[in-house]
Amino acid sequence: MHEETAAGAASPRRRNWLMGAVAVGAVAAGAGVAWWRQRPGAVESGAIERLWALSFDRPQGGALPMASFKGRPLLVNFWATWCPPCVEEMPLLDAFFREHAAKGWQVLGLAVDQPSSVRTFLQRRPVTFPIGMAGLEGTELARSLGNASGGLPYSVVLDANGQVRERRMGRVTEADLRTWARQA
Repeated sequence: MHEETAAGAASPRRRNWLMGAVAVGAVAAGAGVAWWRQRPGAVESGAIERLWALSFDRPQGGALPMASFKGRPLLVNFWATWCPPCVEEMPLLDAFFREHAAKGWQVLGLAVDQPSSVRTFLQRRPVTFPIGMAGLEGTELARSLGNASGGLPYSVVLDANGQVRERRMGRVTEADLRTWARQA
């Protein structure tokens, strides 16, 4: 009888250990997938040249030619009104623009959204940096600039020479902005 009890006691211990190992493995796999989806992909060849050739409509009317942003550091932020992290980071981006515009920094929001939704949003939450209407084509533009997952928000930092210096999938932080400002 003693041997049966010892074998029976080892079985639940072994089962608990195995369940714990499976749980740890599942968490590690999930973290790996999340990391892989969040990392920026490669910037496509010719994407920057195509970017500079584009012009976007402004939500309030008029054109916003990308060529007008050449020659100074530029933070391009792809966003949408229906994207909670996009909406959350808008005040931070606006504060960064107001603080660093005199130092040559530019911020451009490219809305992957409907013009009427963007106009309504900006009436309720105005920003001082320019907004361009990228529409659904903005998703492809973001992908060409390294947004492999197609998620929002997505930010790209270009230096004064037009070279991509930073890319961020997801909400930017104050620390990101401070680092980017020092590097440009």
